[in-house]
Amino acid sequence: MSIGRFRGGFCVYWRQDGKRRRYQLEARTRAEAEPEALDVYRRETLTERRAKDLVKDIWAAYINDLGERPTAKTMHYTGKAILPHFGEYRPDQITTDLCRAYTRSRIKAQKTQGTVHTELGHLRSALRWAVKERIIDKAPTIERPAKPIPKERYLEKQEVAALIGAASAPHIALAIHLLFATAGRVGAILDLTWDRVDFERGVINLRLSDAKTRKGRAIVPMNNSVRAALQTARDAALSDYVIEYAGGPVKSIRKGFENALSRTSLDNVTLHTIRHSAAVAMVSNGIPIEKVGQYLGHSNLAITYQTYARYAPDHLSDAANVLDFAPFRKTL
Repeated sequence: MSIGRFRGGFCVYWRQDGKRRRYQLEARTRAEAEPEALDVYRRETLTERRAKDLVKDIWAAYINDLGERPTAKTMHYTGKAILPHFGEYRPDQITTDLCRAYTRSRIKAQKTQGTVHTELGHLRSALRWAVKERIIDKAPTIERPAKPIPKERYLEKQEVAALIGAASAPHIALAIHLLFATAGRVGAILDLTWDRVDFERGVINLRLSDAKTRKGRAIVPMNNSVRAALQTARDAALSDYVIEYAGGPVKSIRKGFENALSRTSLDNVTLHTIRHSAAVAMVSNGIPIEKVGQYLGHSNLAITYQTYARYAPDHLSDAANVLDFAPFRKTL
């Protein structure tokens, strides 16, 4: 879509099916022409876009809009499951039965309920984006299986130490150490560069200046043990990345992490378990929820309270005391 001059005013024009379409605008200035042109373009092409905009088209457009954000890569992988089932449908054709059929097929393929919940959540996000961009008028209801109850598995500090000791490669050991010491997500740890490690101030900045990720990241202090580990790694560094291998950045530590797990007696542990364990360790040792939320990079403290308040030593104890009727019992 382009805006041009026409008969002393402005017009909007574009090519459609190999033909050039042009409409004169009422606007008298360029500033007025731009929003009017967008309205005309959307109005005139709406019927055709509704006929052509299948879920697969919206999915591709959404990924393109995400650009270099990590979510774009996630959507690409999720699309391998979603698009064979929903791709050829228009959004208005999606029904509850279609969503339930998808859930059944994924469960039959031995995917977890949590995985299906997430995949359908990505479909919902793409369709809501399409509404926001006025590609469609209304997003259909996407029925998802219930979200699984969060796993209670977390590691004690001695278990984290054992896991670090079981790592066969220095970069895996350092990554696990940083995951626990910063309570950061694995993506933040792999993105970390030395210019954001301030030994003088004693802080680690997990944030990216270009805001490529929507997930909250924090600036956290370094404790003595992680300072020593970082200093050793810095002296041997061959690149700008804190977690490096053969002089370059590391895309994934999953294989190395799983190999370390196999050398320990730990089970039901994932990379995210390390972040969860760090949060539990802070809360259970009396660190205020507000500080823990800041450490985790949560923008909404309600999330921190909902997830971790139950681990606080005195959580609900005052409420329990209110319900104590012992002082009112008569002596028999």
